[in-house]
This record gives sequence, C-alpha cells and structure tokens, in this order.
Amino acid sequence: MGRYEELAKLDDLRRAGTLTEEEFLAEKARLLSGPGPGSAVRATLDQPWGMETRSFLMLMHLSQFASFVVPLGGVVMPIVMWATCKDGRPEVDTHGRILFNWMLSSLIYLLISIPLCFVLIGIPLLLAIVICSIVFTIIGAVRANAGVTWRYPLSIRFFG
Repeated sequence: MGRYEELAKLDDLRRAGTLTEEEFLAEKARLLSGPGPGSAVRATLDQPWGMETRSFLMLMHLSQFASFVVPLGGVVMPIVMWATCKDGRPEVDTHGRILFNWMLSSLIYLLISIPLCFVLIGIPLLLAIVICSIVFTIIGAVRANAGVTWRYPLSIRFFG
C-alpha cells in the first residue's frame, strides 16, 4: 500500500473519531517524511549490485577465479562488474583498472614464458606467474575488503 492510501485511511480514522487531530498530524508527518517509493532505486544506485562497496570490490578481485569454473569466466566477470559500476563509484573504477593492468601484464608474461619452455626456463616462470596470480588476487581481495587500494606488484600500468 502506498503512502497516499495510508493517508486516506488515517483521514478516515480521524473523521470517525478514532484518531485525534494531533495523532493524525503526527502520523501524517511520519508518513510524508519517510522513505518514498523511489528510495529503493536510490539505494541500489548507491550500492553496486545491491552490495556494500567493499564487498563488491572484494568480489570483483575474487571473480578472477571464475575461470576455474567457467572458461574465460575470470576475464568476463571482472569486465562485467567493472563496466556496470565504474561510472557510479570511483573506487570501482580504480580497482577495475588495477585488475585489468594485472590481467594484461600476466598475459604478456605468459606469452613470453611459453616459448621459453623449450629452453626449460619457461616452466618455472609459468609456475611463478600462476602462483603470483593466485596470491595477488587474494591479497587484492583482502585489501579491497579493508578499504585499501592495492596495486598488484609486477603489474604494467596500461590504464592510469
């Protein structure tokens, strides 16, 4: 029921003598000062995907692990999360840029390491890249949940 229907009910109760004029005015003021029908929309605009910003940022970092479940999910999911919320929240844009700098950097490191596997030095490099990706993602998620912006080490800054 909307606030105007409630006001009509209150007015009926006042006319019937159930509510005094003071009670009616107090209830009317409470109804009119409360959150309106658009308040839920405003709340979702303030909170990315209906979550607290810190939780959203943590999930954005951890979404890189989605590739373990869905092929290319660890690339697509952070892109979708960043693209849908980067305009409304500057910290989402900052963390998204950090993520993509790391993803592009690790792709470059992988492309360099794969040919080096024929010389055997690429195998430990590939292992180091995988370990760094896991560790950096976890540290980035924990720091994002704490409200700290953490740039991944060894990351080339493609996006400012």
